[in-house]
Amino acid sequence: MSPLVPGKRRTLGRSVAAGVPLAALVALGVAPAATGAPTGAAAAEVTGSATLGDVPLGEFSNALLPGTVDDDRGVDLGGIGSDLYPAGRKGEFWTVTDRGPNGQIKVDGTKRRTFPVPGFDPAIVKIRVTGDKVKVLDAIPLTTRSGKPVTGLSNQEGRDEKPYSYDAKSPLSYNPNGLDTEGIVRAADGSFWLVDEYGPSLVHVSADGRVLARHVPKGLNLKGADYPVVESLPAVLLHRKVNRGFEGLAQLPGGDLVLAVQSPLSLPDEDAGEASRTTRLLRFSPKSQAVTAEYAYRFDPVDVVDPGEDDPSELKISSVVAVGHDRLLVEERTDKAARLQEVRLTRGADILGGRWDDDATSPSLEQLDDPAASGVPVLDKRLVVDLGKVDGVPDKIEGIALAGRDTLALINDNDFGMTDGDKAFDADGRLVDSGVETKVTHVKLPKGAL
Repeated sequence: MSPLVPGKRRTLGRSVAAGVPLAALVALGVAPAATGAPTGAAAAEVTGSATLGDVPLGEFSNALLPGTVDDDRGVDLGGIGSDLYPAGRKGEFWTVTDRGPNGQIKVDGTKRRTFPVPGFDPAIVKIRVTGDKVKVLDAIPLTTRSGKPVTGLSNQEGRDEKPYSYDAKSPLSYNPNGLDTEGIVRAADGSFWLVDEYGPSLVHVSADGRVLARHVPKGLNLKGADYPVVESLPAVLLHRKVNRGFEGLAQLPGGDLVLAVQSPLSLPDEDAGEASRTTRLLRFSPKSQAVTAEYAYRFDPVDVVDPGEDDPSELKISSVVAVGHDRLLVEERTDKAARLQEVRLTRGADILGGRWDDDATSPSLEQLDDPAASGVPVLDKRLVVDLGKVDGVPDKIEGIALAGRDTLALINDNDFGMTDGDKAFDADGRLVDSGVETKVTHVKLPKGAL
């Protein structure tokens, strides 16, 4: 049992070593234009890197919830890089897995979503970074009101991707309890808040992993879940892009939460969302159990974030970090590059309940080529660091945390070693591992960068 979290806890029977790379940042002497590179700035540098060792996924899962995984198909524990949150002691962090190993295989010209280990249950994982190794200290499975695993399976037919077996040949059942968890913060009472991509939803979880409430958009009409489902989020979020719901989550000093929609909404249609550079942040009050503000966030052009990419649909927000009162770091990324921007959440930028939350508004917020010119109070940004220009930063950074006054910790999502396509598993149904490891990277920022 972790000394930091009260209440009964299931723990792993053995510790796991792993390494973590830490990413470095570039500081600014002066705030440059949002799309410009830092000028007159000292370079940030990676000061440490650690890697998670190999732990069989079946062993990990069955230690938490016996009998849930009968065949892990050679997959190791991974995917804990969905987020990173300080656990109190130096070098210790809370992380969270996503829905588990998954991929895509094209069948008759259509991509099918595969779940090679359908019994996997998302978990909150506490880690310690020591030298070049990451050690698992504790793990908490996510369970329903009756103590059953929530699973990571798709929720609703017609809204979420249909789940299939590892070879995309056999359909699996939908599960309204399923969660594709991403961001994590820990509240003062020891409970956790998570965000999910399916709903999208904000999930309140007890210290021992039981789902206390799942906040979803109005009109989602999710039936059959074995925990309270509360339709407290704006209905406009029903237009989230598939697999691009909430991914970033931050906790402000006063306790309010900030949720980031990973990508622009598909409003009025998928094509508009794919071409858009405008997404949304929401402010949620745990005290009032309601969204209290909404903000328009504008991505930089995709070739500015990632000079090797020309498709704006590859832009995502994967992490948001509170760095002061109403002040955030926002990670804009593709799978190959990432930049951290600082924003302030001002009252004048709130668009909650206005015309941009009405899905009949035409053109939609997402369709505006220049939202600010159309009267939308888009959040101002200040570039803090271009991680793509810092040596030693892994691809696909999804979790960022403050690890000291001028230090960041970064964690990447290794997708459980999964790749897409019918070559992801061999003829015996065993994983052909991608070789990508889960790493935590410490980054020293120049003085005054934050």
